[in-house]
Amino acid sequence: MEATETKAVETKETVNMVKDVPKDELDKLIRQHVYGAIGVSLVPLPIVDLVGLTGVQLNLLRVLAKKYEIPFLKDTVKNLLSVIVGSAAPVAVGVPLAASLGKFIPFLGETMAVITMPVVAGASTYAIGKVFIRHFASGGTFLTFNPEKVKAYYAEMFKEGEKVAVDVKKEKEQAKKS
Repeated sequence: MEATETKAVETKETVNMVKDVPKDELDKLIRQHVYGAIGVSLVPLPIVDLVGLTGVQLNLLRVLAKKYEIPFLKDTVKNLLSVIVGSAAPVAVGVPLAASLGKFIPFLGETMAVITMPVVAGASTYAIGKVFIRHFASGGTFLTFNPEKVKAYYAEMFKEGEKVAVDVKKEKEQAKKS
């Protein structure tokens, strides 16, 4: 009887291990960045507020990436932010831009900006955080992110974020009075 040799076949299958991050930790992180977004939206200088908002949102994604142990690619992330916010919710871009530019108009423009900009900035930041948490938790990275696939979820989270932003804004106002 002859012995036969059996070779094991090696596969180079990539297993994407997703790090488990506690939900309460993620919620706290998003809330902190919503506070930041609302704060920078109140900067009285047109366009400077939008630059500050982008910085807050980039920082949120940087911290989330770190939590999920995903490489942060600043230029890629900037592009993703503009695409997701721009294509998923034109109102989310139009309102802050109009509010920011409205700051050029004495009193009326400033009043409009103080009312609308904080809520939209907070809601947008909240939605971005929720979208990327879902993406990272499912094993995605910045390189595998497809903005087209998250439009509906972004819009849903934006609406939820408006409520959160209003609550945060009220908390900030209460804190100032105390």
